[in-house]
Amino acid sequence: MKLSTMKILLHSKHLLQHGSFIFRKNYFYQTALYSTKKVGEVIKDVNRIRNIGISAHIDSGKTTLTERLLFYTGQVDEMHEVKGKDQVGAKMDFMELERQRGITIQSAATFVMWKDVNINIIDTPGHVDFTVEVERALRVLDGAVLVLCGVGGVQSQTLTVNRQMKRYNVPCIAFINKLDRGGANPIRVLHQIRSKLNHNAAFLHLPIGLEENHEGIVDLVKMKAVYFKDPHGMNVVEDEIPEYLQEISVSKRQELIECIANADETLGEMFLEEKEPTNQDIMDAIRRATLKREFTPVMLGTALKNKGVQPLLNGILDYLPNPSEVTNYCLDNSSGEEVKTVMDSDRTLEHPFIGLAFKLEAGRFGQLTYMRVYQGGMQRGDVIFNTRTGKKTKVSRLVRMHADEMQDIPEVYAGDICALFGMDCASGDTFVTKGNMNLSMESMYVAEPVISMSIKPAKNEHIENFSKGIARFTKEDPTFKVHWDDDIKETIASGMGELHLDIYGQRLEREFNCKVIMGKPKVSFRECIVSPVDVEYQHKKQSGGRGEYAKVIGTVEPLPVENNTKIEFKDKTVGTNVPKNYIPSIETGYRDYCGKGPLAGQKVSGTLFVLKDGDHHTVDSSDWAFQQAAHGAMKQAFDNGHWQILEPIMNVEANAPEEFQSAVMQGLSNRNGIVLGTDSSDGYFTVYCEVPLNNMFGYSSELRSQTQGKGEYTMEYSQYCPALPATQQELIAQYELEQQENTHQKKKKKKN
Repeated sequence: MKLSTMKILLHSKHLLQHGSFIFRKNYFYQTALYSTKKVGEVIKDVNRIRNIGISAHIDSGKTTLTERLLFYTGQVDEMHEVKGKDQVGAKMDFMELERQRGITIQSAATFVMWKDVNINIIDTPGHVDFTVEVERALRVLDGAVLVLCGVGGVQSQTLTVNRQMKRYNVPCIAFINKLDRGGANPIRVLHQIRSKLNHNAAFLHLPIGLEENHEGIVDLVKMKAVYFKDPHGMNVVEDEIPEYLQEISVSKRQELIECIANADETLGEMFLEEKEPTNQDIMDAIRRATLKREFTPVMLGTALKNKGVQPLLNGILDYLPNPSEVTNYCLDNSSGEEVKTVMDSDRTLEHPFIGLAFKLEAGRFGQLTYMRVYQGGMQRGDVIFNTRTGKKTKVSRLVRMHADEMQDIPEVYAGDICALFGMDCASGDTFVTKGNMNLSMESMYVAEPVISMSIKPAKNEHIENFSKGIARFTKEDPTFKVHWDDDIKETIASGMGELHLDIYGQRLEREFNCKVIMGKPKVSFRECIVSPVDVEYQHKKQSGGRGEYAKVIGTVEPLPVENNTKIEFKDKTVGTNVPKNYIPSIETGYRDYCGKGPLAGQKVSGTLFVLKDGDHHTVDSSDWAFQQAAHGAMKQAFDNGHWQILEPIMNVEANAPEEFQSAVMQGLSNRNGIVLGTDSSDGYFTVYCEVPLNNMFGYSSELRSQTQGKGEYTMEYSQYCPALPATQQELIAQYELEQQENTHQKKKKKKN
């Protein structure tokens, strides 16, 4: 290479790629990891695409890992930390609140090129309050990297993420991070992956030293030691395995082969025939077993110290699926049957377009809609239809995201993740081309909010901004709900936790210049019927002219425990006593009346209304009359049935030094916690328990005082269970007092 050419390359601002050399600022390294892809170019070969998510428990190093992925693939010139001293912050945490708090609040999308393969990455939050961000990311991704802390191991949110991956059948690679931290123990973490997550997992790597002595990893497939030399771990050097690790490396490689053989028939046959598999045989078997979710490869490293990231990138290419290796289904609404989406290996526009809008975000140019394409493709200027609303939209601009930056692209195909502007839709809507309005993709699971607060603007002149902000946030986040309570005359915001609601309060102030006043947190209790009760109600009204007449007969009964957050309606009528066109009105009346239960005015859930019979009048019956009949029937059920109050139970995981164990256990016991298990390692203990959410307020301050500030805890929603008798009595008494005050206020108004 000529000296003049080298000077030009060395003075470039970005990572320049030429031949088999990568130049970054004043360094150059010989490597085969260059990319020939041009900006805006669309990859036609589906084998050169991966769609992955980075998911984990809070503070496991997801965002730091993503920052390294961007750096080593040339997407960013410099690495920044989540809480960097230079006040820059990680690329994927682009919100001001994220950089200030040092946590991920919104999932962020980006893309990188590694060995000429396009990897679309979504970095997701770890905090349970933002679990819907993980949910909708995993809904549209083909594979995932499950990051685990080398010290903390499998934690509460790890279990949640694992359930979400299982729900959407997403294969994953486990990456044990933070091996440089004191107390790091990857063997213990592997044991937890097997015992707590029930994964058939095995090491692909072994650590060369731990904590401050961590130097690199042993690749058990290639049987080579891998070191990551300065600057920034970019100089990847393979060497012979250190002598003291050779015996354990052979043993762990054999264990790896045995675990894969249990999941892969081809390698299993070789194992039984006592044939020695080649490195390629092992890699192929790992891929086959991982795609079937029957094996989880476990890789090691420390993202903060720049070790183990490049092998993880190779693992994403080698072991996670391309879009054509994942089977996706859409629902044919005309027949009620599931239909496979068609994935072209060469990615063409031959098949009709099907895409799922999985995330909404307010961008600089209006609403930004993130979409995953499942079949066919679309180009700028195409017209697509929303199957839920029937509205059509012209695709004026197509972009792909790099955190908060955009890159315009001319077209997208099945397997791509893109973003569009000007879409009138909600999260989970399906878009198709004309003639396929009967097709829709399955939407994502959305958990019910468990905590509520009153919310109002601090100044009346900010009401318009307040309304705009609330409208945008509720559209973006299906777990954030806001409604007006007519009884207490307040706006109530509901969400997944105190942090969730606090973040939206701060965002209203920062993004909409509307300071808000938040009330005291309130738990979302529910009321449920305990045993079936028969109801029969006739609504009849005659006051001259056309009257009102409707009659319903049925049963109100409890749903199974696993469905105690739902209310359901079943029509079991036979004949024409209740015309079928009035059935929806009865269901509407039933659901309306379930807004407030008989005991404490909480929402009714876990209840089924079975309509068995009724009566109608050819002239006086109407939708309104049948709604009123359903109201009357539910009032009978309220008066005659046996009801109970349900409260949300949280999975709580508290971690503290062992010397404070008795105080922490006593504190949780005082909050009516039920201990599920304990764990201890390196002077710290972890207790897992279930505690009513109503009893968890103020626990962070209590735990800090009990442990001299060394303890920490996390909690996530588990289920609704019957409230304790004392809690029920307190809620009922409080509700009766509120009713008396409301009655008194109404009488006072009448007098005035």
